[in-house]
Amino acid sequence: MRADDNEENLYREQLPNVGTLIGESGRKLCRPSTIARKFPIISWLPRYRSAYLVQDFIAGFTVGLTTIPQAIAYGVVAGLEPQYGLYSAFMGCFTYIVFGSCKDVTIATTAIMALMVNQYATISPDYAVLVCFLAGSIILVLGLLNMGVLVRFISIPVITGFTMAAATTIGSAQINNLVGLKGPSNDLLPSWKHFFTHLPSIRVWDALLGVVTLIFLLLMKQLIRIRWGNRLVWKYLSLSRNALAVIFGTFLAYILSRDGNQPFRVTGNITAGVPPFRLPPFSTTVDGEYVSFGDMISTVGASLASIPMIAILEIVAISKAFSKGKIVDASQEMIALGMCNIMGSFVLSMPVTGSFTRTAVNNASGVRTPLGGAVTGTLVLLALAFLTQTFYYIPKTTLAALIIAAMISLVELERISDMWRSKKRDLFPFVVTIVTCLFWSLEYGIVCGIIANLIYILYSSARPQVNITLEKINGHEIALVDVKQKLDYASAEYLKEKVVAYLNQQVCKVHLAVIKGQEINSIDYTVAMNIISLYGDLKALNCEMICWNWNIGSAGVVCRLKTEMRSIFKFNYELEELIASHFDTSKTASTVTIEAAQGQVNTA
Repeated sequence: MRADDNEENLYREQLPNVGTLIGESGRKLCRPSTIARKFPIISWLPRYRSAYLVQDFIAGFTVGLTTIPQAIAYGVVAGLEPQYGLYSAFMGCFTYIVFGSCKDVTIATTAIMALMVNQYATISPDYAVLVCFLAGSIILVLGLLNMGVLVRFISIPVITGFTMAAATTIGSAQINNLVGLKGPSNDLLPSWKHFFTHLPSIRVWDALLGVVTLIFLLLMKQLIRIRWGNRLVWKYLSLSRNALAVIFGTFLAYILSRDGNQPFRVTGNITAGVPPFRLPPFSTTVDGEYVSFGDMISTVGASLASIPMIAILEIVAISKAFSKGKIVDASQEMIALGMCNIMGSFVLSMPVTGSFTRTAVNNASGVRTPLGGAVTGTLVLLALAFLTQTFYYIPKTTLAALIIAAMISLVELERISDMWRSKKRDLFPFVVTIVTCLFWSLEYGIVCGIIANLIYILYSSARPQVNITLEKINGHEIALVDVKQKLDYASAEYLKEKVVAYLNQQVCKVHLAVIKGQEINSIDYTVAMNIISLYGDLKALNCEMICWNWNIGSAGVVCRLKTEMRSIFKFNYELEELIASHFDTSKTASTVTIEAAQGQVNTA
């Protein structure tokens, strides 16, 4: 009876102590270190040095010069008045100081976020503000639940396809503004159709200024590569290219409009002043009709899922790119982003996330702490308070060139060649993502890409690598089944079918099949049922089955299901000893000893 008790204990399922887990989690939440992780400012502010102040100011100011023109441009991309882009560009800078963990990240609206809200922001700005609040709430909850791990399920080919499709769509939507035409849509095909069908209507001065500005921006970006002269001067000239382009275009439009004729299509009036601090709109009025909260949610639809997902992807990817060897806490970045969106919605912001362009500028400018964001946010507020009259003269073609230049940097064609060289199969989810994003929608496109990627995971899981060889050991022919990865419910039937099919194909009768289990870390109920079924199928073929060196936990799943199966599990044997024990001794001699199995557990 004692041996039976020991065997029972050996195969007993090890369940976690729920009470202990809850207690440990509670104590962990109350630790000062946990609070400090949720508010990173507590960690870095006490160590702040006065020497950092100048570097943070320069970086914040430089980022601000990039942020202001981009914010105005992205407000237009979103289908909103330009000031909404500026409303979205300051609150995130201040909020991220408290909750952000990466010193380089700059929070503001991006071209992708602007494009994704365009379809309903054109109905009313209240939709964009409400989505900002709801997306922030969703992201915050996911961050508090430590769901940053979800980001790992979206592969680089899918992200690359989505980014390239979004950049192509955004850039194409601006091609009409670049040459002085009024674009009918932000979609890819309608934009190019309108461009080619209205070539005679192109405004020469707008087209000239737009093309020159675009070339200027692309050339200025290369200044940072110059190796002669004062490299610091070249660097800051390159980083200030957006501001220089807007200043030049605005000055030119102002000078040429003095006689009453305006050669360019300009941005027009921008509402002056800082936006009021108030609750986000949970209802609105469109064309005199009241729209309830539920109706607004119905209009937004799938964007409530896709916008938080894309925002999380952008900020986590950017944080990892600039972490410089530090571990990025994806869940903390989600908390920071959630708070930035929630607080932004109180000042009429549209959804925001990390901006790769401005983060790169921040990093190149030598920022030392997140405090540089305070300078950027202050600069945007000053622009709203005092410079909105100047913004009237910003040519639309200049903003279009600025957007197109930014989108060109997001089209990373070298990634395609990298995938082709490394693993051509990864081009499948990439192509699915980019095609569906370009010709269907960004929201559903990335979902299609994820599904395409999951197909590979499921296929690999359903068809694990199983090598079956016919070995002659001690004069006995055996079928050695080597399972090269873990088994789960999707692969259970495949293992059974492959073993039975192999044995049926053999000319000579095989009387023993040995299944190696060293790489089978865990199994589930479905696998256990199929192992038992396989044992019965092999019995019908007059073939014995041994499970050799399986993990105790995996063996326990089968043994708890059917105690008679305990005899097929063998531990701590060399293969030759195992075969000799099976064929040359009595039936009882082949039964595994509890002491041997227990020894494996103690050794582990």
